[in-house]
Amino acid sequence: METIGEAREGMTFPDIQRALGIPKSSLFALLESAEARGYLELDAQTRRWRLGMRVWEAGQAYARQHELLRHAEAVMRDVVAAINETIQLARLDGNENVYIAKVDSTHPLRLQSDVGGRLLAHATGLGKVLLAELPDPEVKARFATTGLPRMTENTVTSFRALLRELAATRDRGFGIDNAEYTHGVFCLAAPLRTGPGAAQLALSITVPTLRASVEGLAAALSALARACIDIGMRSGGPAADPRIARLVDLDAARAAIEALHHCGRYRLPFAPA
Repeated sequence: METIGEAREGMTFPDIQRALGIPKSSLFALLESAEARGYLELDAQTRRWRLGMRVWEAGQAYARQHELLRHAEAVMRDVVAAINETIQLARLDGNENVYIAKVDSTHPLRLQSDVGGRLLAHATGLGKVLLAELPDPEVKARFATTGLPRMTENTVTSFRALLRELAATRDRGFGIDNAEYTHGVFCLAAPLRTGPGAAQLALSITVPTLRASVEGLAAALSALARACIDIGMRSGGPAADPRIARLVDLDAARAAIEALHHCGRYRLPFAPA
């Protein structure tokens, strides 16, 4: 595709074969496959190969994703300026969440992680939010090979418990990581909806348990909800999820944090109000 794309008028089969040195039978199979998928087109009159519509579509998708990242990072910087806690953006890949953007707090004590890093999704707030977008059978299928490894004493290690946690995540509209991957870290996460269907991205705010409090986490949850809505709107996403929209209100966010205590399911590192 790179070679053909450089030729303004396209290229004939012999031209491509000479340029690349690929055996004719192999080249024919490659061209036929690319044509079937729409990445290349063959002009029936000139017998010249040109780039197909799928290449243009892929380029547009690339541009949209980079535009989304530009919007996301601007909003993420605003969140950190307001609450001074680390915020991350991730995508689900198989049974791992992959970090694609991050803005750090200025505190000396903060989460150490890298853009491009991967963590098993069952033990992170980001991962559980994105897994909650999937049907339960698909969640099980994604962990069929690895199972649910234990990272800390708080890690969910049974499918029954994980599916119960994913149901709770759907109900309240946000997920948590209660020191489930790393000791001393509490995370709040929410889905970022940039189009129809299941969310492909999620945001999280990470707070060391030494700084965790109901008031601080309520402010973080409110900021997280607002960030998800702002980025979604800037990216042309759907109307805000009502479960997320209500959490923008600080009193509603505080009530949601307090409800984590009162449900009795978690051993939380901060005192209830």
